[in-house]
Amino acid sequence: MSSESASQTAADDLAHSVRLALDTFGGAPAADWSVRAGSLEWDCWETAEHLADDLFAYAAQLGPSKPPLDTEVPFDWTRRRPGGPANVIFANRDAGTAGLLQVIDASGALLVAMVRTAAPETRAHHVFGLSDPVGFGAMGVAETLVHTQDIAEGLGLDWAPPAGLCAGALARLFPDAPQDGDPWRTLLWATGRGELPGVERLTSWRWNAEVR
Repeated sequence: MSSESASQTAADDLAHSVRLALDTFGGAPAADWSVRAGSLEWDCWETAEHLADDLFAYAAQLGPSKPPLDTEVPFDWTRRRPGGPANVIFANRDAGTAGLLQVIDASGALLVAMVRTAAPETRAHHVFGLSDPVGFGAMGVAETLVHTQDIAEGLGLDWAPPAGLCAGALARLFPDAPQDGDPWRTLLWATGRGELPGVERLTSWRWNAEVR
């Protein structure tokens, strides 16, 4: 696959992931988003803001004419409460859940656009390794899939993303993960959220964002 084709596939996968997440969240219009999100220490609203912030931040890393290679673009990340996520992006709570989902949608669209249009040879900093547009797209997919799981668990929603999306994220970010099982269960295991038969549960984890 050419670099250009890989970028388009990564962008398509990301757009698909965000759309599935938004469709899932839209099934809980009356849900209490102040409940805890899965195993995280954040509530569902905070986790959704964190997801939007991840998508925005990945787009921003690819955005400068000369992306930084050893640090993040210096936005001012802040916390709304001790122990909450440090974000640039927050949703106006007066806009309700619909506004929160629009913030995720908008942030996801920014990253999709950057993955589609950034030159394939672009490199930018991530704490888990210097990455390219395809890598940032895969990170966006992984963030979307697993944080949707966190939120869905908190809100009591069903969530089971397509195997192909999970497999793509695993192949790009977790090349050493087991290859012979269900990709969704493996992605949950790789991000410390689940167990696999015969494999020790992870208590700490990181992906590999570097270009290979």
